[in-house]
Amino acid sequence: MKKRTGADSKASQRITNMIAELGDWRGKVLVRLRKLILEASPGITEEWKWNVAVWTSKGMICAAGAFKDHVKLNFFKGASLKDPKHLFNAGLDAKATRAIDFTEGDKIDETVLKALIREAVAYNSTPHKR
Repeated sequence: MKKRTGADSKASQRITNMIAELGDWRGKVLVRLRKLILEASPGITEEWKWNVAVWTSKGMICAAGAFKDHVKLNFFKGASLKDPKHLFNAGLDAKATRAIDFTEGDKIDETVLKALIREAVAYNSTPHKR
């Protein structure tokens, strides 16, 4: 387990505060997503950018934000990832990113989502032609 820095702790606290301020189903979804992301890759770092939660590992992996009617989990390199179970349901025309929009009551396929997160971490750890 990597050592947390002051910046990590501050970002983690801001994420916790954002979730607490929601106080509804979106907060519960974010708690679940956060737990799955951290479980999927123990070396992942929490950051706070653009007023949203961002997870990084040798580059940006994904970001989560709450909107009025959904929670968006955006994968920065999503277009380069395999998605055999078709989790991505938003931003499908973007050049680099792909996202998963969760609405109230949606079931989260934890096993498949963790595999996607691990793939994103592995992608960032591998050199790619630009």
